[in-house]
Formats: sequence, C-alpha cells, structure tokens
Amino acid sequence: MEFKELVATEANPNIPELEPGDTVKVHAKIVEGEKERTQVFQGVVIKIKKAADGGNFTVRRVAYGVGVERTFPFRSPRVEKVEVTRHAKVRRARLFYIRGLSTKAARLKERRAKQPGSKTK
Repeated sequence: MEFKELVATEANPNIPELEPGDTVKVHAKIVEGEKERTQVFQGVVIKIKKAADGGNFTVRRVAYGVGVERTFPFRSPRVEKVEVTRHAKVRRARLFYIRGLSTKAARLKERRAKQPGSKTK
C-alpha cells in the first residue's frame, strides 16, 4: 500500500499553478474562538515543495520592517483562494536569498509576456 492511498485528499481547485517569484494574495480562513474569518496574506512565493501529500508553498512578505513567512498546504481546505498578481523573472527554484536583502533590494523584475508571432529559441 502506498502513502498516496492512505492519505486520500483532494486537490484544492482554488489554487492555480504557482511558480517561485510569483506575487500572490492568499485568502485563508482563520478561526478565533468560535468565530471564523478570512485573512489575506500577500507576498512573494519563495519556495514550492511537491510531495505525496500534495506539497506546500511558502509566501514571504515584509510587515512593519519584519520579514514574515507562512507556509500553506496545496490541499488545505483552509485556503479559500489564491490570486496571482504578478509573475517575476527568477532563475532559481528557491528564493532564500531574498531573506538577506532589504525591502527595496528584494524587488524582483516582472516577467514579460511572450508576444504572439515572435520567434524565440
């Protein structure tokens, strides 16, 4: 028996394809006592981990001068939706070097869309 058979969870359809460097807004359900509300966490995807249980992705942002990272499972029912606001041009799969940069230096260049009819190698 495989691990995938034991952990029978379904993929969350509200999470699109993500890549490192994408700026995303993650709408997550937060439970405080008996109340439940939606909290938006906006930041840059610095890591994507794929695994048998569905994997997860880590989002980083700087709030009041302090770097904050949150990891969200791809198959979590607590993630209501994920909006991709920008795609950045990156050359690595893990963007841990952003942790050591200041806020302004940590900006990533936006990836340009391919023009229809253009020749690329």
